[in-house]
Amino acid sequence: MGVDIDKLESVKSLCGELGFIILTKDVDNFVSRTHVLPAEDPLTKIRVDFIFSFTPYEDQAIKRATPISVGNCDVKFATREDLIIHKILAGRAIDKEDVKGVIRRNAPKLDASYIQKWLKEFSSVSEGRDLVKEFEVLLREKD
Repeated sequence: MGVDIDKLESVKSLCGELGFIILTKDVDNFVSRTHVLPAEDPLTKIRVDFIFSFTPYEDQAIKRATPISVGNCDVKFATREDLIIHKILAGRAIDKEDVKGVIRRNAPKLDASYIQKWLKEFSSVSEGRDLVKEFEVLLREKD
């Protein structure tokens, strides 16, 4: 189960305890817009995005996450479909390039209907953006 942004102070405190560096200057504004707190472990330079989740979609994405062994522990990573959904929702130029890369490497394996289903649902609250169309354009532009 995820947490909403009302737990931001707790997550910032956790970052401090772990020695993580928060990668955005205006934390409260950035998190309220994106629902993401980007941080980095200064020792390994590994970036960690704390994603605040509270919707049925995000709960499902957490359950679908794939465990991958990193060192001595399993770390859950978002599926390629859920990564695409998150990146399209973020909508920055770098996110669109990331989506093209994921599509290029995984096109035959992607569950496009799953992606389109959730993007269609999010389009109704995405300030006039047609997220399904954005995905379809990226599918065509992947090369």
